[in-house]
Amino acid sequence: MTFSKDLTALIPQMRAFARGLCRDMTAAEDLAQDGLLRAWTAQASYRPGTNLKAWVLTIMRNQFYSERRVAWRNVALDQRMAEESLVAISNPSATLELDELRRAMLLLPDEQREAVILVGAAGCSYEEASVMCDCPVGTVKSRASRGRRQLGRILAGVVVPKDALRPSSAMADILAQCERAGALPLAA
Repeated sequence: MTFSKDLTALIPQMRAFARGLCRDMTAAEDLAQDGLLRAWTAQASYRPGTNLKAWVLTIMRNQFYSERRVAWRNVALDQRMAEESLVAISNPSATLELDELRRAMLLLPDEQREAVILVGAAGCSYEEASVMCDCPVGTVKSRASRGRRQLGRILAGVVVPKDALRPSSAMADILAQCERAGALPLAA
């Protein structure tokens, strides 16, 4: 058989493998097509007589993980939508409560605050946060858990000190902390 016929015969397996990796039909189709294209353009590096299926699926796997490593950096944040969706505009006390939460977070140790911001405010997975913090996933989970517990204790019993930031700027400050933590590349 020829390379093109062998590669074409692998398309159903490539699509199934992509669905397993992506868990999203559209992304899986894109990954399978990219894998097919990359295999076709790199066919000169394929050694006949070796396992074509393993070679193609390795190309796809490497492509998937390469894209995942940089994907979190490429997501643009719509600042207006984030501010409107995270702040209850119809509830006047929501702004004050969010500001109190922001100030309470400042009382956390740096590592706990960073974990809470990445996992809670930025919506990163524990795995993504562990990469950003350069520590094991379990450490991020522990820091976030201890930070949330400490925030609960702070908000339940301590008067959180005021600062110079206006309450209406609380969301912008939290988003800026996310950006400094490397979680959200904010659009200009």
